[in-house]
Amino acid sequence: MAINILKGNQWSRNNYDGHKKEERSHRSSGVTLSWRDLSVYAMDRGRRNVVKQLIDNVRGAANPGNLTAIIGSSGAGKSSLMTALAFRNGPELLVHGEIRANGAPVDLSYMMRNSGYMHQDDIFVETMTVIEHLWFMARMKLDGNAPILEIREKIDCLLQSVGLNSRRDVRIGNGIDDKVLSGGEKKRLAFATELLIDPKILFLDEPTTGQDSHSANSLISQLKSFAAEGHTVLCTIHQPSSAIFNSFDRIILITEGRVAFAGRTEQAVQFFESQGYECPRNYNPADFLIAIAAAGSESENTGKGVARKLCDLFLMSDASSEIDRILEKEVQFEQSSSVKACFGPKSIVKRKRYCTRLYWLVYRDVLQVFRDPSVQLFRILQKVSVAIIAGLCFLGSVSFDQLGIQATQGVIFILVSENAFFPMYATLALIPQQLPLLRREYRAGMYPIHLYYIARILSLASDYTMPGLIVEPLLFTTIIYWLAGLRDSIETFLLTLLVLLLTINVSTACGCFFSTAFENVPMAMAYLVPFDYILMITMGPFLKLGSLPVYIRWVKYISWLLYSNEALTILQWNGVHNISCETFNPELPCITDGVGVLHRYDFDETNFWPDMVVMVVMYLIFHTLGYVCLWNRCRLK
Repeated sequence: MAINILKGNQWSRNNYDGHKKEERSHRSSGVTLSWRDLSVYAMDRGRRNVVKQLIDNVRGAANPGNLTAIIGSSGAGKSSLMTALAFRNGPELLVHGEIRANGAPVDLSYMMRNSGYMHQDDIFVETMTVIEHLWFMARMKLDGNAPILEIREKIDCLLQSVGLNSRRDVRIGNGIDDKVLSGGEKKRLAFATELLIDPKILFLDEPTTGQDSHSANSLISQLKSFAAEGHTVLCTIHQPSSAIFNSFDRIILITEGRVAFAGRTEQAVQFFESQGYECPRNYNPADFLIAIAAAGSESENTGKGVARKLCDLFLMSDASSEIDRILEKEVQFEQSSSVKACFGPKSIVKRKRYCTRLYWLVYRDVLQVFRDPSVQLFRILQKVSVAIIAGLCFLGSVSFDQLGIQATQGVIFILVSENAFFPMYATLALIPQQLPLLRREYRAGMYPIHLYYIARILSLASDYTMPGLIVEPLLFTTIIYWLAGLRDSIETFLLTLLVLLLTINVSTACGCFFSTAFENVPMAMAYLVPFDYILMITMGPFLKLGSLPVYIRWVKYISWLLYSNEALTILQWNGVHNISCETFNPELPCITDGVGVLHRYDFDETNFWPDMVVMVVMYLIFHTLGYVCLWNRCRLK
């Protein structure tokens, strides 16, 4: 074994001087990313217990000017290591160890400002075009004071360099539509997105996945060019071709959460050969290295697995000692004043205007609605059809007599229920659908959670307010109100519309709360449906509120359907004194004025504006709870 280690030391010494020259050439402009004693643990859902150790006490470095690849078999820990280095880990991962940039300890805020992270799976807003997506990302990532002309030139240059200039006005799409981006084009768009901020460090998780050989080679070539400009590029890759493998400057071979080799690509085959594992001629070196390192379940004469043996041998090799020397030099370099001047927080802060980011978040959400007008048209036609059918059913039934009381309350029930339940259930899918994109953009430092939530509330003014909360309710209420023959007063009609607009807003806020409180729509529906039944039973028309059992009577205080029903009932019956009885019979009840109608349902004629205020308060409470739940689901470690 000693002989094998000495053989491995020979090639490492020959390359040490070259490494030092390379380090000096990029030190002034680039960032050397180093890590020591780094471990990553998978936590349970409550973040109380460790489920599994994914990375086991590794150390290493990635230099500027180099394209460094983390390779290994599936489940070896490649993505876990890079996620920890990029500070993109969520609360489900626990990270221990030191991570430094040019010797200085770094934190989440530093990585958010100075690094880019290209994910393996591409998540885009499908209705946006290529140029719209890049403009949105530029306005969210770049300095708020950056000139428009400079941003335009930067975007044009990126589109030209990644070969998407001719596709700039094409929608990204989801693969179902015609004339959308292909998988390879989406990868190039994701790459261009990360280059917008010209990051000092660029992380890429499986950048060649789903691409043909030509597209993959082209992307790797672009990565090498980007690294050659003095940037630090670190990527994970599962099964690189021999051409791609030879393009890497350095590799980090991971197996069972440990490092089996770290160094230059040409040194890797020599190291394995020195340990008795010779790569066959005309065989892909990457496949050979990964296959040998992944043989952890095989046993040798010593009883130790192949993977464990290789990791132990690497720790004793000169290549490992070279990493230690780099780490020591990084710590020494950190003590110099030049590092503190270059990497102090004040020098890298980019001012991002709050209103600008809020505008672009709302703009993106609104764009999704108006890019598919057929859906909005269908909803409007649906509302009009329901309103006409319901209005015709009550045609001639509403009058100031005993039967007219029941008909009027029936119309009010339809107005409240239709404008409460539809927006509530339509909102349930909004947050779950965008949660993966939200988590990714939030962890990249593009915006805080509260800004996103405010933008979603404002964009509901286009999703469900225009046309939802203005056009649809206006048409629905107008048709039913005048067709059924409710109170003939413009003031009453406008106040009715105001009550229903507030009802829809509270229902939408409730839907937002349930959509953020539960992991998926079916789970949210399972809890929302019984909750709605309770709200509907306690809203007034089905039973006298005073007759409710004590243990359920409290529900009426959180039922905005009750407040809406009471407010609309007050508008229709307050001040009415001429309700007639068809036949006079002292043994039968006869309500002769509007106050009697209100008291029949335990309503109070003085509660109109208190009901409106309570609904406003409930609107704020639901949205506050929704924000807290969303923050809890997206929070960083």
